[in-house]
Amino acid sequence: MTRPKVGSEKKGGRKKASIAIPELADNFVEVIVHHTAGDPARDGVVWTYLTQQQIADELAAMGTVVSTETVRQLMDDFDLSKRKAQKSVTMGEYEHRNEQFEHIAKLKEEHLADGNPVISMDTKKKEPLGNFLREGKLYASGPLKTFDHDFRSQSEALVIPHGLYDFQRNMGHITLGLSHDTSEFACDSFRYWWTHHEQFVYPDATEILLLCDAGGSNSYRHHIFKEDLQRLVNRIQVPIRVAHYPPYCSKYNPIEHRLFPHVTRACQGIVFHTLEIVKRFIRRTTTSTGLRVTLHVLTKCYHRSRKASARFMQNCPIIFDSFLPDLNYLVVPQ
Repeated sequence: MTRPKVGSEKKGGRKKASIAIPELADNFVEVIVHHTAGDPARDGVVWTYLTQQQIADELAAMGTVVSTETVRQLMDDFDLSKRKAQKSVTMGEYEHRNEQFEHIAKLKEEHLADGNPVISMDTKKKEPLGNFLREGKLYASGPLKTFDHDFRSQSEALVIPHGLYDFQRNMGHITLGLSHDTSEFACDSFRYWWTHHEQFVYPDATEILLLCDAGGSNSYRHHIFKEDLQRLVNRIQVPIRVAHYPPYCSKYNPIEHRLFPHVTRACQGIVFHTLEIVKRFIRRTTTSTGLRVTLHVLTKCYHRSRKASARFMQNCPIIFDSFLPDLNYLVVPQ
């Protein structure tokens, strides 16, 4: 870390105020250099875990007494500012990533033009019930006190929010599960939403387009998801065309930015003491563009590690597309 020149410019040509005391700047570098780490992916990007007060205390011990405001200005001189880590580094690549995105865009356009439902599906972060700290701030007349540790063993239950989003109507649905996030749970969630809400809106639907991630309870690799999906289609008697987003691309699933952030905002800072509190605040989810959310609770016990039956594997009725068949297929009623 080198000391910047006095009066050096930031991006955009704007000059920044600089501390023109060489001894102070040198001491600042000496303090910071032992408490910094770097970004292995980008050369020159460093960060420090010291607070402004801690830096001021270290400088005072070296004979340069300054206020935290001076420390803030020093950090500005050395381009050290508060930044939040971002989920932007892809953990892997999929060979036909762009082709699958183009295929999904084409399918969406065709289904919306035909008046058929386009549904995005995913599972949101699990939430423990109990006096546990949750992110966000609230207006309150006093402090909100929660447990100082998030031990799951102290929770009454673990709530699993499974989400569905309807593009055509800008409507969302959250199913709260109390067991496990399995393919059977995902399909039961869809079946409840369809039989209680969607089938009345789309009485003439000839096909449903279902968009989902490549992993999780709706993994494209698991035959049990396809078998549970076949059972679902047999019940609702409407074909479902499935298009998985490519591996490592779950953040592009539309439900991640069209529904889940708004649900998170509606529940921000709320302590989920009981299931009733979770239900009450999720139902409050709305946006200025008209998003509304319905909700249901599934108390059924779902078992993990289920395998597809031998009968299904031998006589698999799934119709796989010629284009990327692992990610694209059609399930028709049997």
